[in-house]
Amino acid sequence: MFVSTDYSLQSTDANKWPFLVVLVMALLPWCAQSGSTKPGFSPTEAMPSYERDIAPLVTKYCFECHSGSKKRGGIVLDREKTDAAILKNRVLWEQVGDNLREGLMPPEGSKKPTAVEMALIEKWLEAVVFKEACTGPKDPGRVTLRRLNRAEYNNTIRDLVGVHFQPARDFPADDVGYGFDNIGDVLSLPPLLMEKYLAAADQIVEKAWADLSLRKKMMPVPPTEKDAQPRNLRNFASRAWRRPATEEEVKRLQFLVRTARDAGDAPDVGLRLALKAVLVSPSFLFRVEADPERRAGADAPQSGPISEWELASRLSYFMWSSMPDEELFELAEKGQLRKPGVIEAQVTRMLKSPKSDSLAENFAMQWLNLRSLPTFSPDPKRFPGVSSDLKGDMMEESKRFFLHVKDTNASVLEFLAGEWTFVNDRLAKHYDIKDVKGAEFRKISLKGTPRSGILTHASVLAVTSNPTRTSPVKRGKWVLENILGTPPPAPPPDVPELKEEGELKGSLREQMEQHRKDPNCASCHARMDPLGFGYENFDAVGRWRTIDGKHKIDASGVLPDGSRFNGPAELRTVLLAKKDLFVKCMVDKMLTYAVGRGMERTDRCFTESIAKRLTEGEYKFNVLVLEIVKSDPFQKRRSKGAVK
Repeated sequence: MFVSTDYSLQSTDANKWPFLVVLVMALLPWCAQSGSTKPGFSPTEAMPSYERDIAPLVTKYCFECHSGSKKRGGIVLDREKTDAAILKNRVLWEQVGDNLREGLMPPEGSKKPTAVEMALIEKWLEAVVFKEACTGPKDPGRVTLRRLNRAEYNNTIRDLVGVHFQPARDFPADDVGYGFDNIGDVLSLPPLLMEKYLAAADQIVEKAWADLSLRKKMMPVPPTEKDAQPRNLRNFASRAWRRPATEEEVKRLQFLVRTARDAGDAPDVGLRLALKAVLVSPSFLFRVEADPERRAGADAPQSGPISEWELASRLSYFMWSSMPDEELFELAEKGQLRKPGVIEAQVTRMLKSPKSDSLAENFAMQWLNLRSLPTFSPDPKRFPGVSSDLKGDMMEESKRFFLHVKDTNASVLEFLAGEWTFVNDRLAKHYDIKDVKGAEFRKISLKGTPRSGILTHASVLAVTSNPTRTSPVKRGKWVLENILGTPPPAPPPDVPELKEEGELKGSLREQMEQHRKDPNCASCHARMDPLGFGYENFDAVGRWRTIDGKHKIDASGVLPDGSRFNGPAELRTVLLAKKDLFVKCMVDKMLTYAVGRGMERTDRCFTESIAKRLTEGEYKFNVLVLEIVKSDPFQKRRSKGAVK
C-alpha cells in the first residue's frame, strides 16, 4: 500500500527627517518677513506645483550633477517639467525625495536647500510624489503560496502531535529572500524535500503512536463512541490543515483506512496511514490562502480580507512560528477575531507566551544577520580564544537583549541606545567586564562603558568583520541596511577587494582612502565608511581597543548630511537623531517577516502609517507588533491578476 504524491507548484506572483517639525519651524521666520522673493514660496498658496515652485530649486541644487550629459549615478532630472510628467516617472522621483529627506543629497560640500526650501519640497513630495499610493483603494499585496520552513515545520509538529524531536533537522536548507527564510517566493519544493516529508510523516506518526498519551492527543475520541473514527480524522486534519476539513476530505481519509483493512492489515495500520496522509497533504505543508471572490460587475479580481482561519494562521506563524492554538481556532470558528478588542487581546496574550520567543530566533537573528556567526572563523593567531562556545555566548547575548525588549514591552530605540546587556563569565571576560562569575547569563549595566545597544554586541561586530581584520565597509553597509533602511547600491563590476597586506600602506583608514580613489565608488563609500569607522575601536571579534597594530584608532566620521561624530558613543547620538529612519526600517523588516513577502512601492503608505503610530506609541515593542497585525497587508490580500 503506498500513496503516490506529485505536487507541481508554480509561482505566478512575483526616511526620514522629522518634517512636521521642520515645516513648523520653517514657517516661523516667514511670519516676520514681508515681500520675500525666495523662489517659489508663498505662504498663502495651498498647493505647490513642480513647474512654478520646485523646478527652480531642482535647477539650483541638482542640475550641476543631474542634467543634460551629467548623469551622476545614472540620474537625470531635467527631463520632467510638470507634475504630470513627474508622475509618469514616479519611481525615480520617489528615490530623489528619499535622498533629500535622508540628507544624502545634495552631497557633503555642495550647497544645500534651506529649512524653508526643504519644507516647500516636502510639501510638494507629500502632495504629488507620495500621495497616490495612499489615496483611494489601497493594494494590500499578494503573498505567494508558502510552504512551512524548517523551523515552522518542527514547531507545528510539536504543537500538533506532541513529539519533541526535530523532524526537519535533515531537510534541505531553506532559501532566503528579502533577508528571511519564510518568504513565499523562494520556498520551493524540490523532489528531495518531498521524500523527506514522506519519511518524516512516517517517523512522526510511529513515534506518537507508541506513546499512549500522544496517541490520545491525536485521537481524542474513544473508539467506543459513535463515529469515533471519522470524528478523530476530522479533528486531526482540521488542526493540521488549520481550517475545517471538508466532508469529502474526511471520506478520502476513511478510504485509506478501509483499503488497508480490506488488504488484511491490522485495524490501526490504515488509521496510521491516514494520519501520515494528512501530514504530507499540501494543506499541511503549505499555508494556503484563498483569493477574494470577484465582486459583481468588477472588471478585474479584487482585494479583500483573508478568512478568519487564515488570519489565525498569520497571527500564530508571525508571533510563534507555529500553528494556531485552541483559543485562536475557537475564535476563528466563531468569526470573532476581527471583533473590537479581540486582536489587541490576542497580541498581548501571544506575546506573553513562551512560544513568542521564536521571534528572537527566527526574526531577530535574521534581521541582524547573526545566523552566519557560527561559520565566522577569525584568524586564531590574531584573535586567540574565540571558541564555538564563545560565539554561542555572543549569539545568546543578542537573543536575550531582543527578548528583554519584547518581554518588558520596552522602546525599540533600546536596540540603539540600551545601556545594559546580558553576559556570563566567559563573555564578560571577553568584554573585559569585571565581577561576573558563573556560566549563567545575567543582566548588567553598561553605563560608563563604550558599549550600548545591539550595534556594540560582539555578535554584530564579528559578522561584519573579515577573519583577519575589521571591515568598516561591511559594518557601514550593515548599519545602512539593517538600522537605517537605506541600503547602498551594488558595487560597480570589477572593483577589487582591499588587499590584506602588501601594496597599500598606513592605517586601515589610509589604506581605504587609497583603495577607493575611483569616483564611481566614492559616493557610496561616503555613506558606508564613516559609519563603519565609528565602530573601529572594536576589533574583529568585538573587543575594545585604542590602537590597531602600531596605528592609533581614528573613529571619527562625517556623514553626507554633515553629521559629525568621534567614536561609538557620539555615533549612537547621530543614529538616535535619525530614529525616524530606524523606526521605518524596523517596520519594513518586521512586516516583511510577518507577511512573508518583500515590501513593494505600494506598501509605502502602510509602512509609514505603522511607523507614525509606533512613534505616537512611544516606540513600544507591542505597538509595533499590534500595528503590523492590524494593517491591510497583514489582514488582506490581492487577488491573482489584480492590477497593482
